[in-house]
Amino acid sequence: MAAFEKHLPPGTDIVSCHSLHGPGVDPKGQPLVLIQHRASQPSFNMVENMLSCLHSKHVRLSAEEHDRITADTQAVTHAAFLSMGTAWAAGKQFPWEIPRYIGGIENVKINVTLRIYSNKWHVYAGLAILNPSAKKQIRQYAESATELFTLMLNGHRKELRERVESAKAAVFDEGVDTDDLLLRDDVLDRFSLGELPPERVKNNHLSLLAMVDCWWKLGIVPYRHMICSTPLFRLWLGITQYLFRNPELLDEALNTAIEDPSFRSDDLHFVIAAQIWSELVRFGNMDGYRQKFEEIQNYFAPRFPGAIKIGNEMIKTILEKTGTG
Repeated sequence: MAAFEKHLPPGTDIVSCHSLHGPGVDPKGQPLVLIQHRASQPSFNMVENMLSCLHSKHVRLSAEEHDRITADTQAVTHAAFLSMGTAWAAGKQFPWEIPRYIGGIENVKINVTLRIYSNKWHVYAGLAILNPSAKKQIRQYAESATELFTLMLNGHRKELRERVESAKAAVFDEGVDTDDLLLRDDVLDRFSLGELPPERVKNNHLSLLAMVDCWWKLGIVPYRHMICSTPLFRLWLGITQYLFRNPELLDEALNTAIEDPSFRSDDLHFVIAAQIWSELVRFGNMDGYRQKFEEIQNYFAPRFPGAIKIGNEMIKTILEKTGTG
């Protein structure tokens, strides 16, 4: 908006819009933010009427509200998936070939990560680096991942559980009816890039624990942003809730974090990756962001066609199941 104000004549009306979804998602029913920054009501009404053909759900915000909400929902969500992809590449892994990364919520992690890396780097760099509200969120995510991993590594079971339970209580208020977002394995299992193992392999889900810890530390209640949420954010929130609202699965994740060292190298790669992306954003390093993004993009490129097809089907099905499509 600062650029518009600087370069447009004073009498020019300014109305901005932002469709909160990618090009592979049907815009019908998806949020479309409209910002009446400097415009008469007739001018704003004209823009709104022009965009009505998309059949999206119009949301009116100020520019500041838009930046804060997109930082809370998009920037930090993208950072989590970018970090997962970077970690897998650093470990020379294709996760769909490893049983512990196949099935259930693991399918969301893999499919969305590949979906992001199949797109253009500048989409995510712009959301992270050019949004003044995003740096704090992305930095906190890296700090949350690092601190939780340190507790796991040192075997601090009591401290880890207390911290995770505190985050759960702050983010997943028991008084809030959010059952419509719950995802189920029988739905998610349909979207595997690899062959499902005979038995589900345990995972400590550091990326999800860190996300809820990050929301807690920043005072973010993600349900307040549902009116402006992207499909990817709803998926991400869905699988975090799936973990945190399932006591047995959460206990399993915490026990695995302390007792099973087989994830240590993967978790170390993930923590380092989260810190790398945070530093690139903190210093506004567009060139470094592009170089790192395209490096990982090239690593996963051979599987993009299949992943995009499955990912589109997964998003469509899950949004229908959760009543948000």
